[in-house]
Amino acid sequence: MKTTLPLLGNTGDVLNVDAAHVRRRCYNCAEAAGIPRELGTPESIRKSRAVELLQSNVPLPVVQRIMGHSTPALAASYVDFSEEDIRRVERFHLELEAKHKTSARNRFYGKIEKVVVGDVQASIVMIAVDGHRVVSVITSHSQRQLGLKPGSLIAAEVKAPWVIIHGGADAPKCTAENQFMGSVTKISPGKVNSEVVVKISESTELCSILTEKSRQRLQIKEGDTVWAVFNAASVVINVD
Repeated sequence: MKTTLPLLGNTGDVLNVDAAHVRRRCYNCAEAAGIPRELGTPESIRKSRAVELLQSNVPLPVVQRIMGHSTPALAASYVDFSEEDIRRVERFHLELEAKHKTSARNRFYGKIEKVVVGDVQASIVMIAVDGHRVVSVITSHSQRQLGLKPGSLIAAEVKAPWVIIHGGADAPKCTAENQFMGSVTKISPGKVNSEVVVKISESTELCSILTEKSRQRLQIKEGDTVWAVFNAASVVINVD
């Protein structure tokens, strides 16, 4: 019995394609390109495309939709974190929590993906365990002093007042390097300032402190889709 795959044709019609035929075509294309057979499977191609999108800083929810995943965590699982990486991050997290006290409400744990060093400042791109990328700009002196390089485990912290909320599902048009779409899970209104908590993945929430007047102007409520953004210069890097 043949297994068929539902594919969307150019006309918008759903086409049933023989799965074995698709697999053979992938193998043939891989062979023609000089790619090993095991890397030419439809699964490998699909995973490679997801990784390519994530490495191009395409927002995780967008990759989730393109891949047809039910949760962002499934898309994030394509990011290259081995079991040893996870254990290292876990140990790093526990050790840092034990000895480091901070007023920052927001913290990402992960490893450095890219370092670009300039004459005065350095750009640090971190990939968190949940798949999000966080960009930080620090002085080149600090980068050398901390010994930051690709593969280093770090914690990136952002204070709540530095996180700006943009309402709506459309990506904000701003210069902030870090932009994360999520859902409002909690609003704590105050007389002067209010706290808004945004869930950006299954395991990560961002807290923002904004004026109550701004919160009322945004007209956001729990369950709304919003964007939490912050500048790279607002990200503080901590190392073990």
